[in-house]
Amino acid sequence: MSVVTLFNGLFCDAETVVRDVMESTGYRLITDDDMIARAVELSDMPEAKLRRAFTAKTSVFNKFTREKEFSIACLRMAMAQLIEATPAVVHGYGGLLIPASVSHVLRVCLIAETPYRIQRAEQEANLSEKDALKRIHQDDADRGAWTNTLFGTADPWHQDLYDMVLPMNRIHLPQASALIEENLVKEAVRRTETSNAAEKDFLLAATVEVELAQAGHAVSVTARGGAVTLVINKQVLMLTRLEEELKAIAGKIPGVLSVTTEVGQDYHESHIYRKHNFEVPSRVLLVDDEREFVQTLSERLQLREMGSVVAYDGESALSLVNEDEPEVMIIDLKMPGIDGMEILKKVKQTRPEIEVIVLTGHGSEKDRERCMQLGAFAYLQKPVDIDLLSDTLKKAHARIRKEPS
Repeated sequence: MSVVTLFNGLFCDAETVVRDVMESTGYRLITDDDMIARAVELSDMPEAKLRRAFTAKTSVFNKFTREKEFSIACLRMAMAQLIEATPAVVHGYGGLLIPASVSHVLRVCLIAETPYRIQRAEQEANLSEKDALKRIHQDDADRGAWTNTLFGTADPWHQDLYDMVLPMNRIHLPQASALIEENLVKEAVRRTETSNAAEKDFLLAATVEVELAQAGHAVSVTARGGAVTLVINKQVLMLTRLEEELKAIAGKIPGVLSVTTEVGQDYHESHIYRKHNFEVPSRVLLVDDEREFVQTLSERLQLREMGSVVAYDGESALSLVNEDEPEVMIIDLKMPGIDGMEILKKVKQTRPEIEVIVLTGHGSEKDRERCMQLGAFAYLQKPVDIDLLSDTLKKAHARIRKEPS
């Protein structure tokens, strides 16, 4: 029996269609919540971070942590496990993770014109036209970011992504369900030996991708009959050494019969491949109004594989704390507007798990005592030895990870 995936715009009657198809087919339902719950078990990642993969906004730290890519890898593996050898209705973002090679999947999109969606929002959620538009636009942006990440198209309703695109403002609800059920039994989407093999390949490729990601690597993975191909899309200084490391990791995974590597179409662009080092901090927020100093400091930390971003004032720093969840902060005390002492106080009141290192050229012994009382991890003076600062950062990171420092 086949699988049907339903991806939809907000306020397009998807819940009703899903219910009707389930009642008619007897298929079980797989939702994004089910996929996330499985991914949490597989990865130990917090649910909130996995859900963030579905949003248009990407953390400023992601280029260092590759957290979004790891989240998607875990979600892909979860989906591969959930659909294995079973008929199902897959509703949500997760259905788009199933590769086109798995041919026993009927891919359906439900969408409608904006006036219809506004009307449904008013009826279903009692929203004003303004609030309805805001929610619809945000949801469309999130869905567009998702399809852009997976397929390189920011149009989440693009017909090439689906077998059927149903305009819900032009057809009656029972007709939509009937069309899905009619196509679900066609020969083109029936399970075959070939499509079952493709489903197993999907699971194997997803398993390899997660295993590599947990070792700090980010590569594309495909599989066919136990033969795994790893695609490297960024330049690397020692390609042969990287290929050997990737093959050593992937080759140990049950079901992998052979591993080959190749460079992808983006390999010759300027981006450099970097293996993620979990032992050093990669979510460091530097706060200092001395632009040249803090930019240089950021670059020197990055040379030591420590991912950092910069804020030049207290307001920007506190905004980043709320939106992007740094793990360690390095702050100056003397800044216009909200000064470092006030930043430290606010951060420790609202996000006590963030470790704060004070780095100042103007502080006094009294300032040092006050900062430590407020919960600072360390108090350092400018100019600082970069090795001392790096060591302090590593110790702060170890405390966060509850490791011996």
